[in-house]
Amino acid sequence: MDKSLKWRIICIGLVVLFCGFKLIPFKNALNLGLDLQGGTYLTLQVITDELTSDQKKDATDRALEIIRNRIDEFGVSESSIQKGAADRIVIQIPGIGSEGAERIKNIIKQQAHLEFKLVINDEEKLQQAIAGKEFADYELLSEEHVNEMGKKTTTPILVTKTAYVTGEMLEDARVNFSSGGFNEVTVGLEFNKKGARRFGRVTEEHVGERLAIVLDKRVVSAPVIREKILGGNASISGSFSMDEARDLAISLRAGALPAPVRFIQESTVGPTLGADSIRKGVKSAIIGMLMVIIFITFYYLAAGLIANFALFFNVVILLAILSYFHATLTLPGIAGIILTIGMAVDANVLIYERVKEELKLGKSAFAAIKAGYEKAFWSIFDSNITTLLTAVVLFYFGTGPIKGFATTLIIGLTASLFTALFVTRVIFDILFSKFKIKKIYI
Repeated sequence: MDKSLKWRIICIGLVVLFCGFKLIPFKNALNLGLDLQGGTYLTLQVITDELTSDQKKDATDRALEIIRNRIDEFGVSESSIQKGAADRIVIQIPGIGSEGAERIKNIIKQQAHLEFKLVINDEEKLQQAIAGKEFADYELLSEEHVNEMGKKTTTPILVTKTAYVTGEMLEDARVNFSSGGFNEVTVGLEFNKKGARRFGRVTEEHVGERLAIVLDKRVVSAPVIREKILGGNASISGSFSMDEARDLAISLRAGALPAPVRFIQESTVGPTLGADSIRKGVKSAIIGMLMVIIFITFYYLAAGLIANFALFFNVVILLAILSYFHATLTLPGIAGIILTIGMAVDANVLIYERVKEELKLGKSAFAAIKAGYEKAFWSIFDSNITTLLTAVVLFYFGTGPIKGFATTLIIGLTASLFTALFVTRVIFDILFSKFKIKKIYI
């Protein structure tokens, strides 16, 4: 066995180890898309009507990043968040049912614009504002209250237009419990140095006054400032449930959306429908693969068995690479795998037909195999590279299912070139060098 063959065997061995490492246990190896395991599909629009022309330019991109951070903070894996046409964002969240979808929708749509403003304790001005009068320095908002029955009510409240501290100065936001013995759920805030200085100054200069905590133009609480507060820490209380407090903390940590968002499409795929898609997709892939295996075995005999091994290895490599890149397998992705199987068989057919021509010319089995691979190489390379370029274009310009199809096709074609031109050639070289075979049935 020459050195070249040894290195090629080692290379294949490393690929086998990689595949085993990524696919065992197989149950946890692949991320399944929304169409395979069920989940939620959302399309939302960023409302930019009130933004300036400069703000509109990247409003959707900024909103997308903030929404992605919120969903990641929520703990959802395998989600797909992509920019759609114009000012739209498309979100796919596998494995999330209707109940979880409602929480995620609340997290997404919450603009989370946090401000601390002073309350104007002037009944006359308050009544004037309620009557419709506008002030240059004040604005009329609604303060939320929760009665003994747990019902939320609102009362008008006049606050300064100037915000002394904003959510942009937040360092962290966490769920806490009040220390008053009532075990009330609150959201603890920690400001950065700039926010801490401002918060300390406003609480020092306005002791005895009320400081409104304004979230998305709603006053969630307006406590009286008892003393100067140092350290840059504050809390929001508002009769939150644990989930509400946790979701608010997530939204505040991720930052405020540059503009409000509106849901324009929503659908939930149940796990039963997803399981049915998996069953049908896997069934079609297995049937297609079995038909190819039977044809290749009967038509090319012993050489067909080698081609079938390469075909199986090709699928294993494809799945391992998908697992490595944490790619999400979708129904179109399964279609890409089936197409890859066909392309892999095409490469083996080209090689074996060339080998048969060389055998008819009276060459030995070893010489025919060598010549067959050399002469078929460029035909295989050209046919695969053109399909590969098409798949790259689909991946670059496509979204959602189209991108999933292109991903599996790109990986599958690359693996097909490796198994058809490299792996099968190594198997033949081992048979000729180690087992000293003289003939091959093809």
